[in-house]
Amino acid sequence: MRLKEIQRTAHPAWSPAPHHPICLALGTSAQQLDASFNTTAALEIFQVDFADPSLGMKLKGSLPTSNRLHSLVWVNFGEGEDGLGGRLIGGSDNGTVTVYSPEAIVTSGAEAIIGQSDKHTGPVRALDFNPFQSNLLASGANDSEIYIWDLNNFSNPMTPGTKSQPPEDISVVSWNRQVQHILASANPSGKAVVWDLRKNEPIIKISDHSNRMHCSGMLWHPEVATQLVLASEDDRMPVIQMWDLRFATSPLKVLENHTRGLLSIAWSQADPELLLSSAKDNRILCWNPNTGEVIYELPTTNQWCFDIQWCPRNPALLSAASFDGWISVYSVMGGSLEAQQQSRADQISSSFDTMDPFGTGQVLPPLQVPQPTPQTTLVAPLKKPPKWVRRPVGASFAFGGKLITFESPKAPVQSPQPVPVPRQVFVSQVTTETELLQRSRELQAALQSGSLSDYCQAKIHKAPTDSEQDIWRFLLVGVMTLHSARVKFLRLLGFSKEDLERKISTCLGKNLQPNGHGVDANDLAEKIQLLSTQVSPGTNLFIAHFSFIVLLYAPVVLDADGLISQALLVGNFEGAVDLCLNEGRYAEAILLAISGGQELLQKTQQTYLEKQRNSISMLISSVVTQNWGDIVQSCALDNWKEALAALLTYAHPKEFAHLCETLGSRLEGERTEKRCLQACLCYICSGNIEKLVECWALQRDLNPSDLVEKMMVLRKSVERLRNSEVAVQSPVLADKLTHYAGLLASQGSLATALSYLPDTSDQVNTTSHSSSRYLINQEVCASLILPGERELMLLSSRKGFSYHLLLQRAVLQSRINELVSLL
Repeated sequence: MRLKEIQRTAHPAWSPAPHHPICLALGTSAQQLDASFNTTAALEIFQVDFADPSLGMKLKGSLPTSNRLHSLVWVNFGEGEDGLGGRLIGGSDNGTVTVYSPEAIVTSGAEAIIGQSDKHTGPVRALDFNPFQSNLLASGANDSEIYIWDLNNFSNPMTPGTKSQPPEDISVVSWNRQVQHILASANPSGKAVVWDLRKNEPIIKISDHSNRMHCSGMLWHPEVATQLVLASEDDRMPVIQMWDLRFATSPLKVLENHTRGLLSIAWSQADPELLLSSAKDNRILCWNPNTGEVIYELPTTNQWCFDIQWCPRNPALLSAASFDGWISVYSVMGGSLEAQQQSRADQISSSFDTMDPFGTGQVLPPLQVPQPTPQTTLVAPLKKPPKWVRRPVGASFAFGGKLITFESPKAPVQSPQPVPVPRQVFVSQVTTETELLQRSRELQAALQSGSLSDYCQAKIHKAPTDSEQDIWRFLLVGVMTLHSARVKFLRLLGFSKEDLERKISTCLGKNLQPNGHGVDANDLAEKIQLLSTQVSPGTNLFIAHFSFIVLLYAPVVLDADGLISQALLVGNFEGAVDLCLNEGRYAEAILLAISGGQELLQKTQQTYLEKQRNSISMLISSVVTQNWGDIVQSCALDNWKEALAALLTYAHPKEFAHLCETLGSRLEGERTEKRCLQACLCYICSGNIEKLVECWALQRDLNPSDLVEKMMVLRKSVERLRNSEVAVQSPVLADKLTHYAGLLASQGSLATALSYLPDTSDQVNTTSHSSSRYLINQEVCASLILPGERELMLLSSRKGFSYHLLLQRAVLQSRINELVSLL
């Protein structure tokens, strides 16, 4: 695609790669005339500004010269400002080699000519500078003259050896790109000579046996030191020959696509697989010299191009000088011509005068330039990406914690034939959360083996806080005991029957002998029914009016009331009745002496109804009437432990879970971390996994492993108690399990991750993903999924459509990332 152009009949030279902005020097070409027969000569420097969409280039400076040029090079030697350092060297038609200062040409200040020599006897058609020592310059002219110039001492050049015989014109010189003391020269007869400057003698000569090779260009391979190419200007043999000095008897390869003789060649230093050639068939071709394939053809005008050069700084740019008097800048990366077309239309419109040509002085309306049919004019780029845009290495993360990396190993540089080198792709398992995987393995092992008690014991020892230890102690009780868990929960809350009996004995001043009248929930319910049938209507009415438990509104102390309360909480009726009688609290005694007989019941009940109305009576009333709903709804939250203990002792099994959840909801409503931990204990007692997860996750920024470990242990305990699996019903719980499974999957633990997905897909939030929108063509899916992942996809389909779809999309996105990373 053409980016810039200017009308000049000149030889171009790009500014060196370190210089910025990019500039282009133009020296008036010898042996060429324009339509006006102008014989003046000049050396001009233009700035190539690609921010400007127009085709023109800005002139930075100009210097009139006395001689026209056959060759021009811009050497990165010397310092300068504004990106115009270095030296310009021109070879003129009268044998003069002149060194110019680009900075002086632009500033028009100091003398622009730094050095000049007329040692050559004929036109200097060949110039090249050493890529390793930029102060060394080689020039070639008529009569087999080759000089090596040192820009530090320009007056005394050296010769590489004796002149070759018979004397011939030197059409091109070229320094080797890998060995700094090797120089090659070629003449129009098709012969090439390789010089060793350390010995000052030629070391090898190359010639075509057909004697039809009229050499117009010669270049060394950018990377292989022993390979070079020769271009033929003869229309009978319009070829490019690739030679290897180790097999110099015949060309290694011949590139044949031009129909007429070649005028110029240029080999990209950024990509050895790009070789430009221009010929008298009006074509500019880009070759891959390794395969001999033409990979690009520049869209040029029907004119011969006599000089083409790659830009040293931007490897995608090249310049082309044609005999019709135009210097053009092209890009091999393609693009759109819309900006250029609009710029040309604006230029045509602005070229007309807006004043009336008949002298009326009135301003004419803007010229209406016919607009072509809107269309996008695109110029195709190279068939394959060039080396400078290809990633030499790359990495991409994929599903399941996989890391895909690739590299591009270099081919053997000394190989005479191109050897395809396969690109290696490595698939690695990346583990960043080692602690997560370790904890997951421990939890999975405990769940599969059933040794949850040992697992909970280990967690208790590792717990960093007391509240964390309490959580795991409660979970341990649920794991170890299925039917006597409530008694163990009482002990964890600090209510021990043995300690209470000892305190009661101390308070009564005698040893309390237990009579074995402990009660459970069923026995207590039968006694309540007996009480309701045997007591008088007045008593029932009096007990029914006890609406609140005063004890639960104040902290428990170790006095008589505290001992009675604790005795009741653990079901020790004998000690409670003795304490009541000892304190003269007959009402409490009669209400608790139901199991003591009818006579004792009537006696103590009558006394209580006549004389006692205090706070402990309310607790007794609740115990007798089983009104635990009022307890959990109205008790002081500071006494939550006593309320939970009462529920653990007396609540009916069918109501126990609901009452514990109600108490937990009240604690959770305080929105403090302390209350939420207390609520978690209530939810553990009730076996409500969903409430435990929602409460725990709401108040704390948890490590996912902490939450899943507690949840899975509690879930296993509930499943053992119910002898059935517990289904996931809460969206929050499903989300946490899915998130945890995603973390495991990202670390490569796919099988374990799949076991944590909920059993149904109903709990997955798919409101923003319609199945029709993300439905994937099954044939495409089957072609991209690897064999090892098909089994995973099959298992995930059992989890439901949504999980199958999400996993399918993740695997396909991973495959797309892998494919993109290989480009």
